[in-house]
Amino acid sequence: MNYRDFTLEFRDQVALVTLNRPVKGNPWTKETYLEMEELQTELQKNDEIRAIVFTGAGSKFFCAGADLSLLSGLDSHFISLELSRFQAINTRWERHLKPVIMAINGITVGSGLELALSGDIRIASSEATFSINEVRLGLNPDMGGTQRLTRVVGPSQAKRLILTAETIDAQEAARIGLVDRVVPADELLPEAVKMAERIASMPPLAVRFAKKAINLAVDTPLDIGLMYEEVASTFCMGTADKAEAVQSILEKREPKFSGK
Repeated sequence: MNYRDFTLEFRDQVALVTLNRPVKGNPWTKETYLEMEELQTELQKNDEIRAIVFTGAGSKFFCAGADLSLLSGLDSHFISLELSRFQAINTRWERHLKPVIMAINGITVGSGLELALSGDIRIASSEATFSINEVRLGLNPDMGGTQRLTRVVGPSQAKRLILTAETIDAQEAARIGLVDRVVPADELLPEAVKMAERIASMPPLAVRFAKKAINLAVDTPLDIGLMYEEVASTFCMGTADKAEAVQSILEKREPKFSGK
């Protein structure tokens, strides 16, 4: 399927998604998000894809947040009726069946950072910068920023970034745990794809259950998480991929996983 605001490239079992509005700094509109929802569905249904890399077009911006023409036209009535749907589209990356690596290639602002936070793993270019600036605009971060940022970096750092609207560089982002790795700009996509390929080489069902279990660990009591581990392990123990993993080790060969 062709998209207006995105390009979608398949590299074997890895999908490379690029937010493609570089003239305006890769900002998003309502149409961008609704298109992203369609893209998420396509990738969810594609059994050949086992990992996703998400990045921004060009070298300057990952995502500049909401398009100012959109922001100027919003009102409280729209927010009360529609915001939860757009929040859910971010959440869908977090809950997607396939792991999502955010390859953050440049300036990342406001809801652009909130989008990045919805990925499973974040790799940043050494030239990337980060700010969550809604308070400066008289707004509250409302695309998951107060919730995901707090879970990722802790309440004190989240307050520092949100209440001051400070811009930080990639090195500071790594220091506080906002991103997981920082690499030179020309190595960003190769490194992100390499990591995605490594994930894609693993048994897909085991990856899926592990991702969900880690997500549960953030929000649920320990006993619930342990119960989920038991259920997931019971299921995985009976899969063909588990048998193939063990057999390939015994036979000293590369495994071939089917996702079954």
